[in-house]
Amino acid sequence: MKISEELIARFKQLLEAARQAGDSEPTAMTLATADTDGRVSARTVLLKDVDRRGFIFYTNLGSHKGQQLSRHPQAALLFLWKTLQQQVQVKVEGRVQLVPDAEADAYFALRPRDSQLGAWASLQSETLPQRELLLERMAQYRQQYDGLQVPRPPYWSGFVLDPDMLEFWFGQPFRLHLRERFEARDGSWVARALYP
Repeated sequence: MKISEELIARFKQLLEAARQAGDSEPTAMTLATADTDGRVSARTVLLKDVDRRGFIFYTNLGSHKGQQLSRHPQAALLFLWKTLQQQVQVKVEGRVQLVPDAEADAYFALRPRDSQLGAWASLQSETLPQRELLLERMAQYRQQYDGLQVPRPPYWSGFVLDPDMLEFWFGQPFRLHLRERFEARDGSWVARALYP
């Protein structure tokens, strides 16, 4: 079920408030994934867009997270905006799927050139015996694409997390925090308050 316009608007208001409050990286979010054995892994990635489909981010598909998402297409996101007065958190859970190739191509074309080259140079999550090897690979791809448009690597794309749960958390004195959870059930979004 698609995320409601009201929930998107509420999330975007908080994101913009964090930006206005001076958060240096308001789109930073913790992405939690699991392998097929249930072992959980978390790391920080950047949100690139949010729309009726869900929350969109990009990665190397051969990376640890890319492989986990491909094999177990469920994930959780956590935004923490400490610059906001109530130190707001937003938690999102749901299924993930790849964005269409044309969309990944369009986003990749907008990235800084060195970030494009870095996507080719980095064997993300593989062992790096010496940092010099990465720098050599970067120089190799810089030379290979000198004067040319850098194409999107076939192993680099985006995921969209289609949420079935969003929770808004607002810090309050004495740890009596406000928690509002929205869950997709039977074709509609159901809201409920939670004890802190």
